[in-house]
Amino acid sequence: MASKSKETPEPDSPDESKKKALNLFEKEERRAARKGKAKPVVDEEVWVFGHLGEDDGGMAAKAAPKPEAQEDDEQEGEGPSVIEGDSGKIINIKPPIIVKDLAELMDLKPFKLIKDLMELDVFVNPNQSIEPDVAASVCEKHGFVFEKEKREKGAGVHKVEEVIEEPEAPEEVEEDLLKPRPPVVTFMGHVDHGKTSLLDYFRGSKVVDGEAGGITQHVGAYSVERGGKRVTFIDTPGHEAFTEMRARGANVTDIVVLVIAADDGIMPTTIEAIDHCRAADVTIMVAINKVDLPRADVNRVKSQLQERELSPEDWGGSTLCVEVSAKTGDGLDDLFDAITLQAEVMELKANEDGPARAVVIEARTEPGKGPTATVVVESGILKVGVPFICGNFHGKVKALINDQGERVDGVTPASPVEVVGFSDVPNVGDELVQMDSERHAKKLSEERQEIARQAKLKPRERSALETLFANIEEGSKKTLKAILKADVQGSVEAIVGALKEIQSDKINLEVIRSDAGPITESDVLLASASDAIILGFNTKVENKAVALVKREGVQVKLFSIIYELLDQVKDAMLGMLDPETRENTLGHAEVREVFKTSSGRVGGCFVTDGRIDRKARARVIRSGQPVYDGGFVTLRRFKDDVNEVRNGLECGIKLGDFNDYMQNDIIECYELEKLELKL
Repeated sequence: MASKSKETPEPDSPDESKKKALNLFEKEERRAARKGKAKPVVDEEVWVFGHLGEDDGGMAAKAAPKPEAQEDDEQEGEGPSVIEGDSGKIINIKPPIIVKDLAELMDLKPFKLIKDLMELDVFVNPNQSIEPDVAASVCEKHGFVFEKEKREKGAGVHKVEEVIEEPEAPEEVEEDLLKPRPPVVTFMGHVDHGKTSLLDYFRGSKVVDGEAGGITQHVGAYSVERGGKRVTFIDTPGHEAFTEMRARGANVTDIVVLVIAADDGIMPTTIEAIDHCRAADVTIMVAINKVDLPRADVNRVKSQLQERELSPEDWGGSTLCVEVSAKTGDGLDDLFDAITLQAEVMELKANEDGPARAVVIEARTEPGKGPTATVVVESGILKVGVPFICGNFHGKVKALINDQGERVDGVTPASPVEVVGFSDVPNVGDELVQMDSERHAKKLSEERQEIARQAKLKPRERSALETLFANIEEGSKKTLKAILKADVQGSVEAIVGALKEIQSDKINLEVIRSDAGPITESDVLLASASDAIILGFNTKVENKAVALVKREGVQVKLFSIIYELLDQVKDAMLGMLDPETRENTLGHAEVREVFKTSSGRVGGCFVTDGRIDRKARARVIRSGQPVYDGGFVTLRRFKDDVNEVRNGLECGIKLGDFNDYMQNDIIECYELEKLELKL
């Protein structure tokens, strides 16, 4: 009885708690009526039981949680919260994770959380967001478990949000399970050199008649079958304004057929196409078109190819050149046979099992269809009805339309098809990947869009001379790509020759384009696609290219003296190299006594050899093993602070925050000598 009298009485009796809960229930009913909502379909007693003690600290509510059958007005994703779990307090929050919101959940002041973030080298203000892994680290420090979560409708029960992982790269498949696939061939070249006309001959159609001015202005993909062999052709625009589109075409192809008119020869746009092909590292074949014209000069074209390091096979080189005429059809069978023969040599194969993957080569919005995209399937079989993720957008395949305008049920690898069913227009070059469910695809799309939104707030990073070796340390780059523009061709050749003479074991310097003239939009687009820098010598940046340079984040360096150009490249390469360090031992001291001071413990030492330098570093060695390494806090002779103590003298030493000195410890003093590396 005595023990019962000492128990703390509850604030309210059960009847009083029930009365309060009933009042809450009536308030909920009145609020629902004002909003035009139906009365909650739940028993009054069940509702009251679930809300007992809500006004008195929630003691009864903790003792009697709500039944699962109860519903309330809490909607999914209503807000972050902290719940008790088996592993401790769990913080549930959905990205973006704002610093002040996270601090509030942990019952901390924002500045304290910012201090913890600074220790992790994360510098933000209270209104900025942080990454989930960073949030997990600071939560763990304060005894919380971080989980991305959403609140689902039903009894106010929190459920951990299902994290949708990024689609993994396709696994390597045994050679026996791979099946041969047709080659993907891209036609590239100068405007009006006959790319689409050649493709017309293969397709037996008149694509060129439907284009404005007879010039292709969009990327098209077509499947052609001749003699039991199938080839997928990609036709890219040839006009200078579509340089970026040609870059996309070069990055999704196996073979590039460079179309050159025999009467015109190699033009500036042809040179750009060659640069894009080399940047994409694809096989190049040459179709010399219009050989039927009176002014055709095949040898002149081959000579120009030789100058561009594309030596024809009949001239002793390795570049296959085929003379054709789109008008008469001469040589086109030979061109098709050469393409299929090259494909057989390359042994192109693909896996038809597993999730489908495809690359977008063109995207648009069509009346009656909505957002659509022309894709080329990479692996798997793309079928109608499958959900997918493509870039930042998701969708479900509603229809597949082949290049003949026919609806199909499925598409095999290396086949082009128009896909209907996107949530929004994707970007050219995005990868379409089949997902398990439409819900998963939508969730991943939302996460990617949030990441993209955050990325827009950060400046774009491109290759720069100043950051070159920082990138190499991360393993992301081993080659500096550069585009060189000069006032005259003689300067171009001289500078390229000088740059090639820069020898380095750490980095390769690759000039992907060198030409005379001003820096154009085409140069900027190529630099952006190849992540290169632009070097200009006695030249300028065209007005149209100035805005593009800023938008694409490409670095442009202009010089008027050739030695300044070469020296700055060399200095930047040398200056960003991490120098090697060599350790030089200065001396040793033995701890004879340990003294306690107001600031901690100090080792009373005797210098056994060399000298102890306060500006150097030192390590504590105990039984042959180092136990601490740091800098000097104090170095004293009697009561005087000194900078150096030599052999045979006594001194007091305190290193950093080390306090565990023991007799017979050895303090080794050393300095690091930096040795600059050579290229």
